[in-house]
Amino acid sequence: MERLKDMEGVAAREGSGSPSPRHDQRPGVVAAAVYQHGQRIRDIRIEEAGDWRNRENAIVWIGLHEPDEVLLHQVQAEFNLHPLAIEDAAQPHQRPKLEIYGDAMFIVARTAHMKDGEIIFGETHLFVGRGYVVSVRHGESSSYLAVRQRCEATPAALAHGENYILYSILDFIVDNYMPVIEVVQDEVEKLEDLVLREQLGKSDIERLYLLRRKLLRLRNAVVPLVDVCRRYEHIDLPGMDPTLQSLFRDVTDHVRRVQEDIDALREVLAFAFEASVMIGQTEQTAIARKLAAWAAILAVPTAIAGIYGMNFNDMPELKFQYGYFVVLGVIAVLCLSLFGFFRRRKWL
Repeated sequence: MERLKDMEGVAAREGSGSPSPRHDQRPGVVAAAVYQHGQRIRDIRIEEAGDWRNRENAIVWIGLHEPDEVLLHQVQAEFNLHPLAIEDAAQPHQRPKLEIYGDAMFIVARTAHMKDGEIIFGETHLFVGRGYVVSVRHGESSSYLAVRQRCEATPAALAHGENYILYSILDFIVDNYMPVIEVVQDEVEKLEDLVLREQLGKSDIERLYLLRRKLLRLRNAVVPLVDVCRRYEHIDLPGMDPTLQSLFRDVTDHVRRVQEDIDALREVLAFAFEASVMIGQTEQTAIARKLAAWAAILAVPTAIAGIYGMNFNDMPELKFQYGYFVVLGVIAVLCLSLFGFFRRRKWL
């Protein structure tokens, strides 16, 4: 009866729009709440988490942001988490992975979002077991407050328990990849248009290289998550609802689509660079042809002038009255003939 009154009181507060009080105000604790049958019961302190997770149909959902070792070890004691998982959670820059410790899982995922035109990477570590979900965020990753609010807005779905919470977090992480892809795609399209209009300059080449490096870092964050989601589809854990496996397949499809988009953009950038190089080589070839054509034309008067500049006494042409004009005419005819020839060959 007291539990029912407690739940009714929480429901009344939520209906009135007033948030329930946070009980744990320590640095590193973003949220800590317990849910039963999909309904939020109340906020709890970390010290209460172990007791609540053992109650029937109760789910403890704790969100941490860059916690210290003391807080992590306290969470470990409440949920009996594996020491190796706690060691990994205390150290960011982990590769995305899924590890199973008994009936609990430890998942690492990389997050990404745009800030001031740059891709900012973060990291999320997830502890998932019967009756609890603990998320540990490192870096400037997006807050999961929106995920919590969305789950609380659908109690029927949240009643599926910790697996639905895990699905919601992973789906949120993958969805946040798409705005990053769209921003990079816009930059890639601008570079493509620039390649078709003119040769890329040094700044454009640097920009192209930086885009490829960004995409490589994003790919390194996304690709391992494909394997994580694929493995989770086939994990047979206690409490796993078969209906949720289709949701994880959907997340896997989204991650694969992101991977394909990244690979496609990297290929486009590679083609843009190759096209720029080819255009540059074509322009250099055209310039070399023009120089060669003009050199051939100028070689005619140079050769003739060189012959008549040898100053020999026995050169009969030197005493010809109109010899100077004849030589000039021959030079003009030869030069014009060569100019026409090169013009027809499109060298000039």
